[in-house]
Amino acid sequence: MSPTLQNNLAHETSPYLIQHAGNPVHWQPWGEKALALAKAENKPILLSVGYAACHWCHVMAHESFENPDIAAVMNELFINIKVDREERPDIDQIYMHALHALGEQGGWPLTMFLTPNGEPFWGGTYYPPEPRYGRPGFPDVLRAIAKAYHTDFERVGRNREALLGALSHIPPKGDMSFGEAELGQAWTALARIADPIDGGTRGAPKFPNASYLEALWRAGAKEDGRRLFLLSLERICQGGIRDHVGGGFARYSVDAQWLVPHFEKMLYDNAQLLELLALAWQETGRHLFRQAAVELVEWLQREMTTGNGHAFAASLDADSEGHEGLFYVWKPSQLLVALGEDDAEFVAHEFDIDEHGNWEGQSIPNRLGKDDLSDALEIGWLELRPKLLSARGRRIPPARDDKVLADWNGLMIAALARASVAFGQPDWLDLAAKAFSFVSESMADGTRLGHSWREGRLLVPGLATDLANMARAAIALYEAGADDIYLEKAKDWAEAIEADYRDAEGGGYFLSARDAAALITRPRSTLDDAVPNANGVMADNLFRLAGLTGEDRWLQRGDELLRTLSPSMKANVFGHATLLNALDFRLHGLEIVVVGAGDDGQSLAAAANRLPYTHRTLLRVSSLDELPRMHPVRQAGPLGGSAAFVCSGGRCSLPVKDAARLAETIQDMQE
Repeated sequence: MSPTLQNNLAHETSPYLIQHAGNPVHWQPWGEKALALAKAENKPILLSVGYAACHWCHVMAHESFENPDIAAVMNELFINIKVDREERPDIDQIYMHALHALGEQGGWPLTMFLTPNGEPFWGGTYYPPEPRYGRPGFPDVLRAIAKAYHTDFERVGRNREALLGALSHIPPKGDMSFGEAELGQAWTALARIADPIDGGTRGAPKFPNASYLEALWRAGAKEDGRRLFLLSLERICQGGIRDHVGGGFARYSVDAQWLVPHFEKMLYDNAQLLELLALAWQETGRHLFRQAAVELVEWLQREMTTGNGHAFAASLDADSEGHEGLFYVWKPSQLLVALGEDDAEFVAHEFDIDEHGNWEGQSIPNRLGKDDLSDALEIGWLELRPKLLSARGRRIPPARDDKVLADWNGLMIAALARASVAFGQPDWLDLAAKAFSFVSESMADGTRLGHSWREGRLLVPGLATDLANMARAAIALYEAGADDIYLEKAKDWAEAIEADYRDAEGGGYFLSARDAAALITRPRSTLDDAVPNANGVMADNLFRLAGLTGEDRWLQRGDELLRTLSPSMKANVFGHATLLNALDFRLHGLEIVVVGAGDDGQSLAAAANRLPYTHRTLLRVSSLDELPRMHPVRQAGPLGGSAAFVCSGGRCSLPVKDAARLAETIQDMQE
């Protein structure tokens, strides 16, 4: 062991890495220096991947990485590298894929064993410090892996070659387009895995998979999709996965009823759920959905702003004071102190809080199985909620990961823009515009974006998800506010992703840029994970840009993307829900063109924006000659004032002058 080797995480930007800077493990950040050290000392690499809000990452850290005896074994036998999966999703994607190829389900902490060249040959997730849960103890695993690396060359070599083969596999490119029949088959497959009682997918754990839920919404009456979508949103809003006191939603539920969450709160989940709440509200007008959205944005502004208050932090931890969920649970005695006897009794009854508790002797507030509060009771609850929030504020809060991620901020910016027009909340649009300015200016990397920013330090180059989600955000802002700067930004970033991330061989987009530091392979997955895949996001962006700019090249590229990725989409419809949603927009999306300024133009645009974003783009111009040269609306002739047109497949409606008639015209165009 090198006498100078030590823990080298103290000066990293990631809060997750800094959490581990005091470990007795000689952690190294990912990079050429760490790989060179492994080669020089002829040691295998132990790669540990996690994130700041991960409960089981904390458990393994407390049990093993803070244990001097276990750390000594790690330091003796391995070069130990720690990675924040949120800061380096490219590294996480490669080695999680390798773990799946080993037949493991995956999850975090991800624990992989690599050669000094970074090639994986074995791995797992959480390991306890001694044998339990049917898992071997971590020190035993360490010794066995190190011994195999140095003595069982044949077995290690076989594993390495098999995993490298899996990582280098290129899915076949398609040569046929998906159409209505294929889309209908996909809706059927997605509806089949839905839980008809509690919503979401069947069984536990339950994740609020937004792309999947949006697909159910798009299916409409087919396969009962719209009902399943609304059922899912209802249960999520009633369940313990929603923070009824503070607003926002936890990452997922460990049970099948949405009661018991893993308590970490992620920016990306809340962004995607905000968009879905807007859809549910537009469909039903139900107060449950509106109030959940309002509370979510209140939480966002209160607890998640960073970058001088302009951008959004990544996450809040699940743990506080060393216990998962402690910050969020209640006992009747705590309600009594905060509210007094009568009000405490009301809240306990309405939110399932009692002496026995519904989780580990304490109660997670929820309204599962209850009707919506009456107007009078809702007013009472809204008066009491700030008192509980104040009382909870005196507890020690979970830690916050305050790094700014361009792709996650892009998701939230788009959600705020779309929700602002759906709910009539113009201040949300201002919030979105401020965050957009921060990311586009403070995180700019030439014509591209960096991925992660913290305390003035920017991690470059960025990822395909950064450009795709920020282009999507720019389009959403343009449609909500009609400022041309946003449309220009969307075009610029679409050009950049085509130039630096396009996968000529596979047909889609790589996750990492062409000039990014080399890894053992360049990640090219098309599957959604916790966030929508860049390929699906870009397909939707391309079709919207085609309508907004009149440039056929965007339409052709979007069609090419769907065509080449069709075999992967057909093989795994759930994993490609974002791409399927883009296909649905390609087949059924409408372009609404509003010509004219002044109050009449604003009224028509507002009416268009009240329609769900899933099936429309909105192009606003002051006069016909501002439209793209070949746009069919240019031939409309003198309008005599503001007018709206609804276009689909190269044909457009007659001019609509009355905002009240716009929805009727859209219905006619869809038939």
